[in-house]
Amino acid sequence: MQNTRLNNLVTALGGQVGSWIFNPWRRLSILTISLLFGFFLGTAVATTAGQSANLDIVAAGILVALCEIVDRIYYRRRREGRSFWVESLNALKIGLTYSLFIEAFKLGS
Repeated sequence: MQNTRLNNLVTALGGQVGSWIFNPWRRLSILTISLLFGFFLGTAVATTAGQSANLDIVAAGILVALCEIVDRIYYRRRREGRSFWVESLNALKIGLTYSLFIEAFKLGS
């Protein structure tokens, strides 16, 4: 790519965000927010798909496929080679799965 002002700006912003995320406390807080957002997303999907009762099977199939894709991306790489975004996506998947288990326990009781 050519070295344009826009390219320099995007590179500089990417470097600043990368150094900002490199702080362990910020990294942990973003991973926690991702986990909690996955929990919220799982609750939202379960309630909206459960209201109409038409798309339960389709929604479950899509969620299982997405979880398997995230697992393949996450576990293919070594621990040292995983990027922050892959770890964040895995935390979102864990929150989503946990939320669906909690919803199943609520419906079973």
